[in-house]
Amino acid sequence: MEYSRWRTREVAIGNVPMGGDSPIRIQSMTTVDTMDTIGSVEQTIRMVEAGCEYVRITAPSIKEANNLAEIKKELRRRGYDVPLVADIHFTPNAAEAAARIVEKVRINPGNYADKKKFDQLNYTEPAYQAELERIYTKFAPLVKICKEYGTAMRIGTNHGSLSDRIMSHYGDTPEGMVESAMEFIRICEDLQYYSIVVSMKSSNPQVMVRAYRLLVEKMVAEGMNYPLHLGVTEAGDGEDGRIKSAVGIGTLLEDGLGDTVRVSLTEEPEFEAPVAIALVNRYQARGAESPKESAIPIAGTVHPKPAAYPTKEVNTFIGGSLVPRVVVDISCKNLKDPNILTEVGYKYDPWLDKYHMGEQSVDFVYLADKLPSFTMPGNLKQLYNYHTWLGIQDKANIHPLYTLREFVESRLRDPSMNLIRIRNADLCTTLFEALPLDRTIVFVLETDESHGMADQRQFFSALLELGLDNPVIIRRHYPVAEFSGPEGNLMDPEEPLSKLQLYAATDMGGLLVDGMGNGIWIDSPATPADKLVSAAFGILQATRSRISKTEYISCPSCGRTLFDLQVTTQMIRARTNHLKGLKIGIMGCIVNGPGEMADADYGYVGAGPDKITLYRGKEVVKRNVSSTKALDELIEIIREDGRWIDPE
Repeated sequence: MEYSRWRTREVAIGNVPMGGDSPIRIQSMTTVDTMDTIGSVEQTIRMVEAGCEYVRITAPSIKEANNLAEIKKELRRRGYDVPLVADIHFTPNAAEAAARIVEKVRINPGNYADKKKFDQLNYTEPAYQAELERIYTKFAPLVKICKEYGTAMRIGTNHGSLSDRIMSHYGDTPEGMVESAMEFIRICEDLQYYSIVVSMKSSNPQVMVRAYRLLVEKMVAEGMNYPLHLGVTEAGDGEDGRIKSAVGIGTLLEDGLGDTVRVSLTEEPEFEAPVAIALVNRYQARGAESPKESAIPIAGTVHPKPAAYPTKEVNTFIGGSLVPRVVVDISCKNLKDPNILTEVGYKYDPWLDKYHMGEQSVDFVYLADKLPSFTMPGNLKQLYNYHTWLGIQDKANIHPLYTLREFVESRLRDPSMNLIRIRNADLCTTLFEALPLDRTIVFVLETDESHGMADQRQFFSALLELGLDNPVIIRRHYPVAEFSGPEGNLMDPEEPLSKLQLYAATDMGGLLVDGMGNGIWIDSPATPADKLVSAAFGILQATRSRISKTEYISCPSCGRTLFDLQVTTQMIRARTNHLKGLKIGIMGCIVNGPGEMADADYGYVGAGPDKITLYRGKEVVKRNVSSTKALDELIEIIREDGRWIDPE
């Protein structure tokens, strides 16, 4: 229940240490060609002024690695001493050159010494040991240079670029991700080098969360406590990118894990830092209140995965194997106008006197104590406070919302579904002991604790221990003050919405990824209803618990990118976002493309200047297609597979 950060080793990265008692650090990555010295410098400065404490720059070859010295020199000349991080894939010689120049190098164990061709390899135990010795020989020179120059290193596993060796031995699993990093960490420790940061990135927040938790378990078991770099890779842009990032990063921050954060958006890199800062700032005050000694785990205390909470169906509508439901409060709307329901996914047609549903039509509307003067859609359930519900004559599709006391003392109950507002603390009361449990009850779980996700997670754990299986709707309230600036003034109109997306995705997504919750209710009086609906369905999509739209696995761009990712992503989205349930990967280069797209249905990957390679899952379908024709070709592949529908 009490928030605390996992105490990690402090690692010096230039003059900005990470881990130990340091605050959670913010970073991002340049998108300019690394050979463009002035462009890289000016973009780095914009990132620093936006809040970045480390700036990562790609070095795909030794030429770019050497040019990092010119970038660093110009930054220092302009008065900026931000630590620089060289991003390395495939090229050990570039890593060794960069380690003599910058404050930190990032290497990917999936492609530093191995290759990825999606080959299935078989090893005897001696043969596998020989592979580890080969990696040791290839990796040791970089470790020795880092020791000599005082350079830190991030060992950054990407789910999308696990080597064929790891995939063959461990499968496409979080366990494989963890072992991929641990092999390299053990080499570092054997060489008595400890300036290490570790990451476990994936475009799937469920995989990412599981991998980091397993990594911490493994490190604790082996006496390690290296700092953690958190990120959801290829998160995308706009609302989707923010929500997906918050589900993964926020869940781990709630667990007290994480020493630096990078939010990977398909937007300009200076837009990433404010999002990361908004995520991290929620924990600074909590961290100041928590005792330091509680942040040191012992082996076995960091649970790999909290137990999921299985439920039974109620009214064949909620719980069991049914998708989580969405609740929205419309009690403050003009309940004389049926067009208000457009905001919650029901478009009224006055000519036919009927409603048209969309893919994001809510399941419940809460009207509190107000009655509409029009007929509601037949498949939209209405919730009223108990005493108002009592007075409604025709209760078809209408259900009561009780306080715990009201339900215990009620003289009338709904024969099919009764919703009860409850808090974790209520479980220890005599009132809860008096609760007449039956198959009609759905709990609406609320909290006012500062560490609310842990409070609500404990509620699910307690229900499991009690042997209950009633469905639970997670409700979180976000007052206007929660989105205010440091002086209490509301920021620009988009910032409160962005914060709501981040906070709700953290608080509710952190439970949903662990199999807890049968519905969500984002209660934010200052937020338009259509924005609440979009955020709710976005959270369910990011947690893979309810798919209602196309998902784009889109990388954030860097100096390796071979086309304009922002423009291309928007172009692809504009023509395909009506294809419910498809996952489309949009990758600027080959580094993570095929691997991250193993989780996607189709892929669009930069193969060279003006050249695109198109994928179906892991399979290359067409190579080196002109970028002017590539989207049409992709749509044709989807059409050939029978998965294309024409937009309305």
